[in-house]
Amino acid sequence: MRPYSPILSPIFSLLLAATIMPLLSVAQNIAPPVAMPKPGQVLISGTVPDEASKQNALSKLQEIYGVDRVVDQISIGPVALPANWNTYVQKLINPSLKLVSRGQLAIDGSNVSIKGEVDNEMQRQQIASEMAGNLNPTYTIKNGLRVSASEQNILDQTLANRTIEFESGQTTITASGKRILDEMSAALLKLRGKKLEVIGHTDNLGLRASNLSLSKARADAVKEYLAQKGANPDDISTSGQGPDRPVVPNDTVDGRSRNRRIEFRVAR
Repeated sequence: MRPYSPILSPIFSLLLAATIMPLLSVAQNIAPPVAMPKPGQVLISGTVPDEASKQNALSKLQEIYGVDRVVDQISIGPVALPANWNTYVQKLINPSLKLVSRGQLAIDGSNVSIKGEVDNEMQRQQIASEMAGNLNPTYTIKNGLRVSASEQNILDQTLANRTIEFESGQTTITASGKRILDEMSAALLKLRGKKLEVIGHTDNLGLRASNLSLSKARADAVKEYLAQKGANPDDISTSGQGPDRPVVPNDTVDGRSRNRRIEFRVAR
């Protein structure tokens, strides 16, 4: 996330500090040495009060990205952190960060900011919603994520935040859903040769296992329909996320309706 610099990482960086700019050691007022990560690596830097806090963040990032991809530049100094800060850092460093490219997550005490590029608007909302749900109200979040200009925009603009509807509890696509998919079929002609992911989502009502199965089956139904319209089925993969990736809270009828959706993603 921005401010982004190739010196940090071409993919992602995580900044930890009690005072975020500049990221200096409070004890010595000397900036830690700057590494030159290779493409695909992740830089973690900043100042924390003890070794336990350092390992807490470092191990979580290594769990997400892999040990070989993480560049450690964390300093230890006399900084003050909010209560349960390490617990919240663990929640903020989660697999959703892998959706962000050319990004930066900055955790400055109880101030959190995230910047970078994601493939579509739903991912941007999803990440912000997850972060808010993982923190208490004393934390503030600045969402600087932006949707990248790419083939993904063709799909997003065609879908235009509309929902592909199915018969209740079934995999049968409604007439209105088919009309949207007819438009998506035309859009796919512009992406010929690109790999496409079709991802099904549900709200959180009912059993999770049933929702996972239903979301996958609906994604498969969409793939079959697109294939009938001329799309190459070998270029389309499907998955079902069930209720695990809501874009908004499920505590209202409108929220649950928005979470019952089909997501189209150009595979990286």
